[in-house]
Amino acid sequence: MSPRPPVRIGRFHYAWLVAATTFLVLIIAAGVRSTPGVLMLPIERQMGWSAQTVSAAAAINIALFGLIGPFAAALMQTFGVRRTMVLGLLLVSASVALAGFAREPWQLIVTYGIGAGTGLGMLAMVLAATIANRWFVAQRGVVTGALMAATATGQLIFLPVLARAAEHFGWRSATWIVASAALATVVPVIVLIRDRPSDVGLMALGATEASVVPVRGGNPLAIALGSLRRASRSSSFWILAGTFFICGASTNGLIGTHFIAACGDHGIGEIPAASMLAAMGVFDLIGTTASGWLSDRVDNRMLLFAYYGLRGLSLLALPFALDASFGGLWIFAIFYGLDWIATVPPTVRLATQAFGAEEGPIVYGWIGAAHQLGAGAIAFGAGSIRTAFASYTPAFEISGLLCLAAAFAVFAFRATSRARVAAA
Repeated sequence: MSPRPPVRIGRFHYAWLVAATTFLVLIIAAGVRSTPGVLMLPIERQMGWSAQTVSAAAAINIALFGLIGPFAAALMQTFGVRRTMVLGLLLVSASVALAGFAREPWQLIVTYGIGAGTGLGMLAMVLAATIANRWFVAQRGVVTGALMAATATGQLIFLPVLARAAEHFGWRSATWIVASAALATVVPVIVLIRDRPSDVGLMALGATEASVVPVRGGNPLAIALGSLRRASRSSSFWILAGTFFICGASTNGLIGTHFIAACGDHGIGEIPAASMLAAMGVFDLIGTTASGWLSDRVDNRMLLFAYYGLRGLSLLALPFALDASFGGLWIFAIFYGLDWIATVPPTVRLATQAFGAEEGPIVYGWIGAAHQLGAGAIAFGAGSIRTAFASYTPAFEISGLLCLAAAFAVFAFRATSRARVAAA
């Protein structure tokens, strides 16, 4: 049995240390997920593989990242958060390290696509939702936003490093960098993460006795599928899942995977493009944290309407920015960064509102799966479009129009009462 760490240092609540460690894990996961965008052009040059081939591995990775999420949320409830995080990090580290030895496209698909995708699924957005719901009542929206912003911080840290490593030492060196980082992160997880506040003699920050989520037992597979069966009877679930599908199709699946290659098509080098993508991460950190703060205070449907609408307009304008001055592209990067995953805190909050603190993270896992399916579809689709038409413009236009549709779809959301969902 592991020793208990001190639960308080002065007025410091241990929940903040758990959140900080989770933030670190999500940074590493973001670094792993950012590798296809950095390595697409180097792999094309060094291996002679097409954008469509590399996109296939990225698409499988992204799809599994989402599909594993709800099962990971159930696994966290039965197997434990800490054990699930350690298992995910070890699988990611081994898979990405092996990807660096790939000599054939199928080897990249098996290692990075399937292996790393499965491991990342255990560190998916449901991890942030689980930690926020389990350890925080007060400041839950802010914590959710900050944890989701780890994606931005991961981009900021890893993208320039990976781009330079790929340029000077070859694309394989970049895979070994993120594999080593994932392995090193296992230590702080083992030492600092605890499954529940009760493990250190506390309740969640700001909680009362009635707000404590009970321990849940049972088969993780049955729990995850049971939550999907109950949630799928609610129109709220389909609205959140559908709009989040579009969210994925317009962020990490499109911009995260193909932005650097799109810049290359317009004569912008990989390192400047990677720096620009990393800068989006800086503004994403600001935008997503602010969104978490707003989600505690503003109608979350209005927030989603604004986020999806502005994102759609920016994507429709992106082809013109690529053809215009470099300064115009920087304006896009700043604006798009602020909106990158600002949709997550309101979506998490609406899912918890509709399905409760216990069921909510698992249902959100399925909603997150829709996000990653959208991202996987556009990651492969945009690569196919570029291969066929030598241009990303149709992909940007399709994604932009989908975002505008999502902006209006959120107004159909009506929070289903928890009692009705539980009884369904």
